[in-house]
Amino acid sequence: MLSLSSSLSSTTPDAILIASWNNMLAHVNYYFSIFLFIFGVIGNILNILVLSQRSLRSNPCAWLFLISSLANFIVLLSGLTTRIISYWTDDLTDRIGWLCKLRAFILYTSRTISSWLIMLASNDRWLLSCLSARRRLLSSLKRARQGTIIIILFSLILYSPLFYCYEANLINTPLKCYSRTILCRIFAELIYTCITIIFPLILMLLFGFMTISNVRKLKYRLQSPLLPRLSNAINFNDQRQRFRRIDRHLLIMLLIQISFLALFTLPQAIQQIYSTITRNKNKTSIQNTIETSIYSFEILLTYLASGMSFYIYTLSGGCIFRQAFFTVIRRMKETILCQ
Repeated sequence: MLSLSSSLSSTTPDAILIASWNNMLAHVNYYFSIFLFIFGVIGNILNILVLSQRSLRSNPCAWLFLISSLANFIVLLSGLTTRIISYWTDDLTDRIGWLCKLRAFILYTSRTISSWLIMLASNDRWLLSCLSARRRLLSSLKRARQGTIIIILFSLILYSPLFYCYEANLINTPLKCYSRTILCRIFAELIYTCITIIFPLILMLLFGFMTISNVRKLKYRLQSPLLPRLSNAINFNDQRQRFRRIDRHLLIMLLIQISFLALFTLPQAIQQIYSTITRNKNKTSIQNTIETSIYSFEILLTYLASGMSFYIYTLSGGCIFRQAFFTVIRRMKETILCQ
C-alpha cells in the first residue's frame, strides 16, 4: 500500500504538469497559427500580385520569386488550416488516412519547391554577376522556367513515397499523422532534412558568397585606371540603370531571405536528426511532452519562413519593389471605385 500511494503521489504532479503544459501549448499553437496564417497568406498574395507586374515578371529572378511565393501560399493553406481547425474540433488529417497522406504530400512538396526555387534565384544572381559573358547569357527567363518545371517534377517524385509511409491515428509519434514505420520515418526525415532544408541552404549560401565576390571584383575592375576603355564603353542610359537597380535590389532581397530561411528552418532539421538518433531511448512522459512542444514550435517557425518573403522584399527591395507594390494598390483602388 505504501508503494502504491507513493507511486500515485509521484505521478499525479507530473500528470497535472503535463496537462497544464499541453493546454498552454494548444493556446499558443492556435493564436500563433492564426497570426501566421493572416500574416503569411496576405503577404504571399501581395507578392504574387507585385511580382506579376510587367516591369518585374520578365526578370528570371523575379519569376523564381513569384513561383516560390505561390508554393509558400500552398504551404500555409495545407499546413496551418488544419492546425487552426484542430483547436475547435478534431483534425480530420489525424483520423482519416487519405487526408493525412495528401496533406503531407502537398506540404512537403510545396516546401521543397519553394526552397529550391530560391536556390535557383541565388544561382541566377551569381550568373549575372560573373565577368564571363558566356555565363551571364545563361541567366534567362527561359532557363528559369525550365528550372521551375524540373524542380516541380523532382519534388513530386521525391515525396511520392509519403502516400505509402504516412498514416493517421498513430501513437508515440510527434504527430498523429506521421510515418508509420521506423524505416519510413528515417526516409521521410532524412529526405526532408537534407533535400528540403540543408542542401538548398548550402547552395544558397555558396552562390550568395560567390555573387558578393563577383560584385566586388567587377567594381574593382570598373574603377581600375588600367581599364579606362571598359569604363567608357558602358552605356549608362536610363533603361540599363533601371535594370541594374532591379538586379541589385533583387540580390539584397535574396541574401536577406536566405538568412531568415536558415534561421527558421534549420532548428526543425536539427530536431528531426535528434529525434531519429534517440528514437530507441527510453524517455519520461515529461521529456516526451517537452520535446513534442519544441517540435511543434519549430514547425511554426517554418511557416513563418514561408510567410515572411513579402515583408522582406518590401523592406529590402528598394524603390523598385515598393513602386510595383504601390502600383498594385492603386489599381485595386481604381477597380473598387469603378465598381
